[in-house]
Amino acid sequence: MVTQRLPRIEPALLGLLVVLAASAFSACIKPPGGPVGPVGWTLDNNQRAKLSDYQGKVVLLDFYATWCEPCRAETPHLVQLQKQYAAQGLQVIGLNVGGEDDRAQVPSFAKEFGIPYPLAYPDDELVDDLLGDNQNIPQAFVFDRRGKLVKRFIGYSNNSGVELEDVVKTAVTRP
Repeated sequence: MVTQRLPRIEPALLGLLVVLAASAFSACIKPPGGPVGPVGWTLDNNQRAKLSDYQGKVVLLDFYATWCEPCRAETPHLVQLQKQYAAQGLQVIGLNVGGEDDRAQVPSFAKEFGIPYPLAYPDDELVDDLLGDNQNIPQAFVFDRRGKLVKRFIGYSNNSGVELEDVVKTAVTRP
């Protein structure tokens, strides 16, 4: 068997090649949580909405599914946040990403948890924009009154719930 030895690449050159390749690749990936454009969601009454419709409010977009146990654990906390901070300008919006089969479960999910905030179905482009790099759920995105992303939360635990409330509390106190 005949083999050919590859030429030796100097470590400095190899390092430069790795850095250049990484920066070229990262330039092709849109960072999550960037500006959210005109894409939005469809409410259960077939009305269309988008983040800019809520200018002047702090918006918490929550991506969930009715069958997702961490989502179910998070929901009572979101209900409490909406009730506690609505008067200060918070608007929670639940965006179901559980698939076509999950849509039929949304009304009973809303009733089970006494959800006072809108539940909707996001456009595919919105899901791609915000969840493109990590599709684990639940994910919550807190936007300030100007529509700028304040913080992204992936998953849910008691610790992240406390941090989420702190972020909301700070955001609603700012003009």
